[in-house]
Amino acid sequence: MSSQRTFSIIKPDAMRKGHAGAILAEIDKAGFRIVAIKKLFLSKSQAEGFYYVHAHRPFFDSLTTFMSSGTIIALALEKENAIADLRKLMGATNPANAEEGTIRKKFAGSIEENAIHGSDAEDTAAFEIGYFFAGLELV
Repeated sequence: MSSQRTFSIIKPDAMRKGHAGAILAEIDKAGFRIVAIKKLFLSKSQAEGFYYVHAHRPFFDSLTTFMSSGTIIALALEKENAIADLRKLMGATNPANAEEGTIRKKFAGSIEENAIHGSDAEDTAAFEIGYFFAGLELV
């Protein structure tokens, strides 16, 4: 299989708790190449634009409020089988159900404050990378 790109966010809860470095180390250790990285603060409307696919879900307001509550690190990542490998590395959405050794088992506090986001498919990865990074920012 050829190289694939995926997108990830180190979420505000992990940033507040000082876990960004450890999470980046886990990503690096798993063989991902960082294609682009930036630290930023999302406004509520930017978070709503990013999570637009969930606009009609009951958790949309709390999710976008949380995601605009502090700084994040946005990452474009690359490796073979990147999407599936990152999802495995992250662990289950609910950290209580996440396997030992996964990022969410180690660093997440709850189903909403779950430390990290990762794309779930190639089309979402393409949208999410494009939402945060312009072509010239992708090394």
